[in-house]
This record gives sequence, structure tokens and C-alpha cells, in this order.
Amino acid sequence: MPEGHLIHHLAGRLNTDFRSTPLHVTSPQGRFAREAAVLDGTRLERAEARGKHLFLHFDAPSPEHIVYIHLGLIGQLRFEPVADVWGQVRLRLEPADAAEPLAAQPADADASPAEPLAANLRGPQWCRLITPAEYAAAVAKIGHDPIRADADPQELWAQVQRSSRSIASLLMDQKLFAGVGNIYRAEVLFRQGIAPTTPGKELTRAQFDAVWADLVDLMRAGVDSARIDTVRPEHTPEAMGRAPRKDDHGGEVYVYRREGLPCYVCSTPVAARVLEGRNLFWCPACQRG
Repeated sequence: MPEGHLIHHLAGRLNTDFRSTPLHVTSPQGRFAREAAVLDGTRLERAEARGKHLFLHFDAPSPEHIVYIHLGLIGQLRFEPVADVWGQVRLRLEPADAAEPLAAQPADADASPAEPLAANLRGPQWCRLITPAEYAAAVAKIGHDPIRADADPQELWAQVQRSSRSIASLLMDQKLFAGVGNIYRAEVLFRQGIAPTTPGKELTRAQFDAVWADLVDLMRAGVDSARIDTVRPEHTPEAMGRAPRKDDHGGEVYVYRREGLPCYVCSTPVAARVLEGRNLFWCPACQRG
């Protein structure tokens, strides 16, 4: 499932590329056709990411003018040439006048004009057209997003401090740490040397602050690159003389999906177990608790 950094990356692309012109909004698959017709010909006011949730605010006259998207496990939002239509596209955004290139596609003076792009949504967990009241209700259920400036770590600390659940469990709770997924969960606990089984109420304030600050830095860096990199400079492939990581998720990590392989710091084999239906990875030596 895409983690919060990617949702913010997608929102940034939409804000840069799709707010400059009226949009042709369609549902080639047909499952969002009625809702797309309401939005067709309107402008995108802004795309907004909150954790793993994406909201598209349009200037449509209808009371329902916000598209609420959750990509889920297999959903994708891809930016593709307008002529390239394939697969089961639930929602498609393209400039109403596709002859004009989009703002984020600059061309050199001697080059041909860039081909305009369409935003194609495939396989989301859900794609809904909602009202501002429904938007407010949805936002109220979303936790504190480390990428957003309006996150409140003080309130989050109070919630963590009261909990007997493990910090590994709490980090995956989207009503607490919005946007944090399995990779960031495993990596930030490793980087801070915290045993994943540590109950929230046993976490010190210094440990919580370090986890939060690390999430802010790592996740904000991931917005621009659209990938997750968590290793420090001394543990990169170049510094260690090792082969780069090969994985569908990309990025260089310490423990995620490295079960049985030697820890880059202490050489202890990385451990793994299933916690609440998700694989958890950690180093038993570096994260003793």
C-alpha cells in the first residue's frame, strides 16, 4: 500500500500540472461516470494529501465537489500522455484543451512542445464524490501526518503515552500516525534503536520526539523523490561497497524485507514476524528494548 510520502507527491503533481485549465473529467471504466459528469469542465482548486488519503477539491456548482481517493493495496494514479488510454481507468483528468501543454511540462526553445498529460486512476480502494460536510467527517478520523505543518505531535504524544499497545502497532494506526506504513514503521524504529514490542506507555518522551522528528525528515524527503530511502550516508551501497537494493518498492533501507540478511550496522541477521496481519522487520541486536 502506498505510504504518505507518495500521496503527497501525487497531490503536488496534480497541483502543479492540473490547476491551470478547465478539465475534461471522465470515467472510461464507467464506475465513476455519473460523478465525473458533475465535474466535467470544472477546474481543480487544489489537491490535498492527508496521510494515505487524497482529496481533490473542484469548483463545481454541485454540493458534491470533492473527490475522495484511497489507493488501497493495488491502486495507482499515473500521469500518462492523453493519447495513452489503457486498462480499467476509474477516473481520468485531462486538460479540456489538450492542445495546450501543461505547466509542468516545459520544453526547450529548440524542442517540440511537450505532449499534455492525463491523470489516470486505476484500481483504488475507493473513489467517491463527497460534500464538504463529508470531507470534514473524513478528515476528523485521520491522525497526525508528519509531512503536514498542521500536525500536532503534542496531542499525539498524549495518545501514545496512554496506550499499552506496542509502538510497532501504534505506528501503523492511521488514526494516530497518518501516512506511516510498514516500511517507515520498521525503518524509523531501527534508526532510533527501539524494540518494536515496546508499549507506547513505556516510550520516553525523548524517544517519541526522536521518532517523530525522524518521520518528519524521512517522509518529507520522500515526497520529492517518490521513494523511501532511510539509510544514513555511511550505509549507502557506495559507502559500504555493496550492491544496491533490488525491490519493487525501491529505495535503500535497513531492515524492511531483509529477513535473515546481516544488519548493516552489527551484522546480526534481521528478524521478522507477523504483527496484526503485517510483516514486521527489526534487528534483535540494535533494537534490544
